[in-house]
Amino acid sequence: MSEQLDSDQYVLVVDDEERVRRSLRRILQSAGYRCREAGDVDAAVEILERDSIALVLSDIRMPGRSGLELVDHVKKLDPHTVCITVTAVDNTSVAVDALARGAYAYVIKPFDMNEILIQVESALRRRRLELAQKKLQSELERQVREQTKMIRHSREEIALRLISASQYRDTETGAHIRRLGLYTAKMAELMGMDQDTIDTLRVAAPMHDVGKIGIPDSILLKPGRLTKEEFEEMKRHTIIGASILRGSSTPLLQVAERIALEHHEWWDGSGYPYGLKGEDISLEARMVAVADVFDALTHDRVYKEAWPVDKALSLIEEESGTHFDPDVATLFLDHADTMQEIRLANPESDSLWEGQWQRSGTSPSLKYAPKPE
Repeated sequence: MSEQLDSDQYVLVVDDEERVRRSLRRILQSAGYRCREAGDVDAAVEILERDSIALVLSDIRMPGRSGLELVDHVKKLDPHTVCITVTAVDNTSVAVDALARGAYAYVIKPFDMNEILIQVESALRRRRLELAQKKLQSELERQVREQTKMIRHSREEIALRLISASQYRDTETGAHIRRLGLYTAKMAELMGMDQDTIDTLRVAAPMHDVGKIGIPDSILLKPGRLTKEEFEEMKRHTIIGASILRGSSTPLLQVAERIALEHHEWWDGSGYPYGLKGEDISLEARMVAVADVFDALTHDRVYKEAWPVDKALSLIEEESGTHFDPDVATLFLDHADTMQEIRLANPESDSLWEGQWQRSGTSPSLKYAPKPE
């Protein structure tokens, strides 16, 4: 058998004249090819759908459907099955049409045995090269996907460990961290963002309070109300967090920096640290602001009991346009059931590493923490 064919593959000879089919089959078999025969296009289609056909050698003018229609069918069925058309009419326009439809070659009757074999061998060689290229491309794409996955997992682990370090000095739970990432990722998905951006936000959002690592324990862990001076010191966690994350060329940390700096800014400009207003606040920070407040309010903290979900949602609605971006708040409220599912699927735990980070999202908005005295 020709080295250009696998053991289970055939050349399909299609011609309405049995004499021509026998002649072509004899030529091909003498060169080691396994053959199938069909007297018209319909019979050829049945064989194509049943057997593994590497090459179709077909007459153009036949009763019923033409060989050109067969070429169309073959290319739809398997673009890697090569077609060679054979005809007694030496017509340039027909030849051009056949090639335009995807035929590899156009042979004029009466044909020479060597010409047929050369065309078949050449067509099958190209087919093998195309399949090898496709296989190589597929393997390269698989390797790229694997490398991308490894890089993503590595950066996520680094981020998680950074968050974990700050968690040792904070009273917030690991489940709160996970939930915040999931709330933000879900909002990004609902906004139609691409998957890379969604994944980035899922990991970046929980780093919003990483700056608390620079706040004294006497303030950070104080169970009662903060004094005015203490509250001012607490506000610095936004600037500290941004300075920790600043200067990276990695999109993940660039997004995390903006979130850490701006997640306490208010839509009406009355937030901190810089009193940014409206769309001067990054979209990701506006998203985290809503998610953070919702999760902080609906879970117990040392300074308060959990609010009912309806009450928390009502507050988000009331502060839409003042505290929160109206569009982001509306999106969150419109999909409150989905956010509730995330909340319930990720109950409180002591460790950031409990639960499933990929399926699960951090510190409450200070507006709802103990007020300064």
